[in-house]
Amino acid sequence: MNLFTAPAFFAGLALSLSLIMAIGPQNAHVMRMGLRREHLWLTVAICIVTDVTLIAVGVGGLAQLGGLSAKLLGAFTGAGAVLLFLYGAQAMQRFVRPAAPAGSAAASEPETAMSRRRAVGLALAMSWLNPHAWLDTAVLMGTASLAYARPDNAVFGLGAAAGSLLWFVALGVAMWSLGSRLKAPWIWRALDGLVALMMWGTALWLLAGLL
Repeated sequence: MNLFTAPAFFAGLALSLSLIMAIGPQNAHVMRMGLRREHLWLTVAICIVTDVTLIAVGVGGLAQLGGLSAKLLGAFTGAGAVLLFLYGAQAMQRFVRPAAPAGSAAASEPETAMSRRRAVGLALAMSWLNPHAWLDTAVLMGTASLAYARPDNAVFGLGAAAGSLLWFVALGVAMWSLGSRLKAPWIWRALDGLVALMMWGTALWLLAGLL
């Protein structure tokens, strides 16, 4: 990387990190899988591949085409809102009815083991049916890349992809480390309640944007 392309790379890196650090559905899902210490790195890998793909789509041409069409954006937003309502309902069910009574030995494991297929399905849904992921990566980063002429726009995209990689790996490592320490049942219930409220709030906000 020469001095001419370095600013574009670090600009993409900084924008990517600033957008991805907000606690949204995708990050919340990674956090939960990390605390469960179950299929974490598979989930992280799917999130990274999704982000990199969407960044490539945005930088490669979506921004030049004017972004997502109104109908397509509306379809993704509606599907994402439904997904968030369902996922929030599952979290609220875990909050209201824990898997084991508080204080029991089984209470440290709030759910039965998740299959690899279900873990892949949830990670794909949280990534590809998440309107925020499309807006932040394909649309916002794609539009921001227009400030750079070729080939610097591609370097900007590489920086954005590097930011996604760094964030999800760091989040995975942090949650994996905490997962071995957070065993109190009330912590799991509090996390489920927080996730449920956040998912429902995000879904309502998305639907309000369609009106």
